[in-house]
Amino acid sequence: MLPSSPQSALDILAFHRDAGVDIALEDAPIDRFAESVSESQQSRRETAARDPEPRVLQNRSSDAGAHVTGLTPDRDNEQKISAAPVSPDTATLAAREAAKSAKTLDELREALSRFDGCALKNTAKNLVFADGNPKARVMFVGEAPGADEDREGLPFVGRSGKLLDRMMAAIGLDRTSAYIANIVPWRPPGNRTPTPQESAICLPFIQRQIELADPDILICLGKPSMQTLLGINEGIKASRGRWREFDTGKRIIKAMATFHPAYLLRTPAEKKFVWRDMLALKKALKG
Repeated sequence: MLPSSPQSALDILAFHRDAGVDIALEDAPIDRFAESVSESQQSRRETAARDPEPRVLQNRSSDAGAHVTGLTPDRDNEQKISAAPVSPDTATLAAREAAKSAKTLDELREALSRFDGCALKNTAKNLVFADGNPKARVMFVGEAPGADEDREGLPFVGRSGKLLDRMMAAIGLDRTSAYIANIVPWRPPGNRTPTPQESAICLPFIQRQIELADPDILICLGKPSMQTLLGINEGIKASRGRWREFDTGKRIIKAMATFHPAYLLRTPAEKKFVWRDMLALKKALKG
């Protein structure tokens, strides 16, 4: 039906414009996808005409295995171009090489800062490596940093960190007598749980960190830490509080899983079980 007046036609056109319509329909159908492909091909031809020498994009490992992706810069303007994401297997292999090459905790931290195989690094503000005393007899390992930890670059400094401090204080420990780290050293967006893939890529680094720190006792905070480090597939409720063995690479040490402080903030009734675990830890440290 045609508009009754020129003003009505203008009103209809204004309505469609405000609604986001920017192309008028024609009598014959038009394949917009074909147009898009044609425009893309034309753009590539124009780019090739301007820059006849192709730029090289490589995926490689550095000498220490720390850098997973490498870029060859444009010779004219030295601008870097983005490399395609590497496969998880490639990233994990590079992580193993980088971790193995580190002879001290400082070298391991530096290797992590150079490592580009975990995409979480691109969204995090800081690398969260560790806190506390690396020569302590007990080491606590959580799953990943939160927002507070990401801002400060230290593990367990937010609400859950304050609760961990109280848990340690209850058995006479503090950050001068304990070493604290996470499986994943970069904050996942939105504080989500790290994916198994992300944990697997970061695993060689935390394993090497435990080996270099060489604690007498390892405490896994939460289910992801327990599953990743101790290889336990059952739930944390059924597994917490039991002493197990962990091979640091140098020797066999005691290990135990307990609830993560963040979980205790959501379910305070479970604190009684962690109190039992802390008493067991206290007893083991005296032995």
